[in-house]
Amino acid sequence: MDETRGNSNYALERLRALLRSDGLDADGKLPTERTLSEMLGVGRRAVRRALEVLEAEGRVWRRQGSGTYAGPRPDGWSDHVGSIVAGTDLMEVMEVRLRIEPQLAQLAAMRAKAADIERMYELVKKIYESTDADGRELWDGALHRQIAQCAGNGFFLTIFDVINRVRQDEAWQTIRERARSASRTRPVTFNQHTAIVDAIAARDPARAGEAMRQHLLTLQESLVRITSLDHSEMEVDKTLA
Repeated sequence: MDETRGNSNYALERLRALLRSDGLDADGKLPTERTLSEMLGVGRRAVRRALEVLEAEGRVWRRQGSGTYAGPRPDGWSDHVGSIVAGTDLMEVMEVRLRIEPQLAQLAAMRAKAADIERMYELVKKIYESTDADGRELWDGALHRQIAQCAGNGFFLTIFDVINRVRQDEAWQTIRERARSASRTRPVTFNQHTAIVDAIAARDPARAGEAMRQHLLTLQESLVRITSLDHSEMEVDKTLA
């Protein structure tokens, strides 16, 4: 048997297993070809061939300059998400989150599986234990997306992913971390996240929705406080200029 073909078949089998697991990032991004090659113990050519098969099957898709992602290629309108995000601000995003994510938490309370809930608890712990802003933002986004995914509504999940794109913006991460530091919300956030997951685990949609709403209101208040402070400092600078 041709060794390259054998390696490709082995790589394909292992990649299928990876896609079935929960081992991918929150955004579904696969490791690079080089990393996959090292993980699987096969050549990059075998990995590339296996990815081509998966792409043809609609199991993965590739974004030029970004990488390979699990799932079917998004439809055309998602190409405009960047401009949608650029045309909004943090307060508008929070207004939308407050109206969507409590509903997602309610649906998750009715539809989440035991394994999903266990994963949520793990993510709550990872958020709390993260020692840097990038890590906290990464795991926080993963938790909220896990809840959105467990809601079992594809259209809702698409809307959530548009909102979640804001997290990739450096300015968003900076102001979120400033809000956390100024308000010292880390223990509060941990308790609120735990309350949300507890309500989902208890299969209590009303309590899950309210816990999510209170969590987002806390974040919104912190952001308002920080942006108001920034505005006041700008006014002082203008006066002194």
